[in-house]
Amino acid sequence: MPFTFDNTYARLPDAFFKRVAPTRVSAPAMIRLNHSLATELGIDAAGLDSLEGLAILSGNQQANGSDPLAMAYSGHQFGGFSPQLGDGRAILLGEVVGNDGIRRDIQLKGSGPTPFSRRGDGRSALGPVLREYLVSEAMAALGVPTTRALAAVASGDHVVREGMMPSGVFTRVAQSHIRIGTFQWFAARHDDDNLRVLADYVIARHYPAVQQEENPYLALLNQVIERQARLIAHWIQLGFIHGVMNTDNMTVSGETIDYGPCAFMDTYHPAKTFSSIDRDGRYAFGNQGPIGQWNLTRFAETLLPLLHTDQKKAITMAESSLDAFTDLHQSALHSRLTAKIGLEGGDTDDWNLVESLLQTMANGESDFTLVFRHLATVLDTGSDDEVTRQFNQPTEIVSWLKAWRTRLQDVDRDRTLDLMRRSNPIYIPRNHRIEEAIKAGNEGDFEPFHRLNHVLQQPFTERAESSEYEVPPAPDEVVHATFCGT
Repeated sequence: MPFTFDNTYARLPDAFFKRVAPTRVSAPAMIRLNHSLATELGIDAAGLDSLEGLAILSGNQQANGSDPLAMAYSGHQFGGFSPQLGDGRAILLGEVVGNDGIRRDIQLKGSGPTPFSRRGDGRSALGPVLREYLVSEAMAALGVPTTRALAAVASGDHVVREGMMPSGVFTRVAQSHIRIGTFQWFAARHDDDNLRVLADYVIARHYPAVQQEENPYLALLNQVIERQARLIAHWIQLGFIHGVMNTDNMTVSGETIDYGPCAFMDTYHPAKTFSSIDRDGRYAFGNQGPIGQWNLTRFAETLLPLLHTDQKKAITMAESSLDAFTDLHQSALHSRLTAKIGLEGGDTDDWNLVESLLQTMANGESDFTLVFRHLATVLDTGSDDEVTRQFNQPTEIVSWLKAWRTRLQDVDRDRTLDLMRRSNPIYIPRNHRIEEAIKAGNEGDFEPFHRLNHVLQQPFTERAESSEYEVPPAPDEVVHATFCGT
């Protein structure tokens, strides 16, 4: 069998999940199997790339050792608390331990209804399957902690969304699918016993070193805060907008999860949103840091009974930890964004240069990715043309370039160029390219999907044959909104 399962989550109390088997599909067909990831996971890729493997990845056959279940969790969605969410269209097949010794979940998305489906069909349209595959694998190639894509399967069936649409099943891999919302599930039910079981499980699985701390639950809070602070800074470095930063979409492992209404910015603006349901801009690009801290505050609230028997003391401890988020996030953000302009350390003067550039980009309606990428071209060739052509008001950027060159006078040129090229991708999963791949895929043509996925696996290496994937959308190609797919 392709999988060797060892299912620790399934051995937790019944309050953590509902056991449920995937629902069969009519005519499964493999769109893409991630052979390299399968090998990393210690999975027999050849066995998985077979009729039996296809049956497992489509939900038509249960693999030996699998113990399928839907995870229970709650969550704040756009600021409002929903006490019962849970996996409504996802089923955890089990866990594998990879060649690197790390335990990871294998989960099917779009595999049929569960007890948490809330009258939904539990299925996924094919478009969201293709989107999540492309974006999660692009994020991995960009070095961002993320869930991964093991397989995309066409089901042969249709679902009703805006109309009748082809459906698919996505196989997602994560260090775990435990969310802030998982802790909220037990906190909302005042189930402190299972809350402690969950916290102990997370510590053992993700943060074993904190078991030696005087207060391991406080140490857990601090670790999750630090990982999320750094993760969100990484998103911002790349112009990524998550789009649906609900507490049920924030993992305690520090991985990016849920590539529904997400997008990479083309034209830069700090208030940019893409999610079709984010009408008030709650999850706009520039709000992601503060929202991260807000979500972590909800996490800290769930841990209060574990932090101290005296609630006032527990609150004081939690507030002290949460206060550290801003400095952690700003430090990571300064380091990542100053690196984009070739400077290390992120001191105040260099940060002022970054802020000035971002404001100039917003005024000039400039492409976020290409401006930063072509700064290296400016330094390498001495010509401003590749950058100034990105601005509709080039005078401002010419003035900024002069100040930037002055700052770089005493910096090693080769080292600066290397830093900038490592910090600024040339290929990102642009929205119009994803939509192109989805449209073709819905018509049974997966070649655009495969081509785009191939290009995105080397995002920092410019290649002449891939030049079309650098280009921002034409006015009639601009994608103004993205959708979660439910």
